[in-house]
Amino acid sequence: MITPDQLEFEEREAAARDAAKYHSPRAIFQAMLLLIPAILLSTTGQLFLKMGMNQVPDFAFTPDAVLTALPSIVFNPLIWIGFAGFIGGTVFWLGVISRAPLSLAYPVLAMSYFVVVLEAWLFLGEQVSLQKIIGVAVIVGGVILVGLSEQRKGQGQHE
Repeated sequence: MITPDQLEFEEREAAARDAAKYHSPRAIFQAMLLLIPAILLSTTGQLFLKMGMNQVPDFAFTPDAVLTALPSIVFNPLIWIGFAGFIGGTVFWLGVISRAPLSLAYPVLAMSYFVVVLEAWLFLGEQVSLQKIIGVAVIVGGVILVGLSEQRKGQGQHE
């Protein structure tokens, strides 16, 4: 017969094994790969929202203007595609944060700044100044530093 204490011990052991499985460097790397579609879907969603809102004439944040523009917004397929991109990105993001440390995943999500500047330049014809390039480079550098700190932390735990 299994006692409640023994059952509780076995449940804790199983939970510890599951936690180790999901927080191994390989599992975290696999989770971080889910950031690629999360970022691409979210930034592309943003791109479609922008293109859709460019089709809404004279949009302003006054009650009358919002009510007037609402049908143009609600029935714009580009805006719906943009929302679909955000929902898709969110699904992948949930997969990431369920498997990787938030302190690693969230800074890496900042790579979306690079992607959105690239998409805006390619698809919207927005100008990319040297100042923007430097700003994005600083963000990418920060993401690399965060990633390296997580890698060293993981190595330190195994030594």
